[in-house]
Amino acid sequence: MTDFILDASALLAYVKNEPGGEAVQRRLGGNTAISAVNLAEVVSKLIDAGWAEESIRGTFAATQAQRVTFEPLDAYVTGLLRERTTHRGLSLGDRACLALALRLGVPALTADRSWADLDVGVEVIVVR
Repeated sequence: MTDFILDASALLAYVKNEPGGEAVQRRLGGNTAISAVNLAEVVSKLIDAGWAEESIRGTFAATQAQRVTFEPLDAYVTGLLRERTTHRGLSLGDRACLALALRLGVPALTADRSWADLDVGVEVIVVR
């Protein structure tokens, strides 16, 4: 059973010791998951920051977060969420996180403050 879905911003806050990282750390474990789309975003950001592939793999493994495949239904819901989230500037990755949280019926964990008070049918927890 999954308790939380991590947005890329939440995992990056934890990995890079940014504000909200400690709140993410308290929720990490085998019951935390991340969409493969959001994991790709995290890997991209860490590569841009000069991280080596081995370090990225080791860091992700240490989080014990489950990687969840991006399913066709997730893709459809991600697209449908565009209209309801465009005013907040949510990216495709952001919407993929929300789509997975909707599918699994669990909260989405993010460090992105633009998600505060977002009304898309899923609980959003903004870490600070």
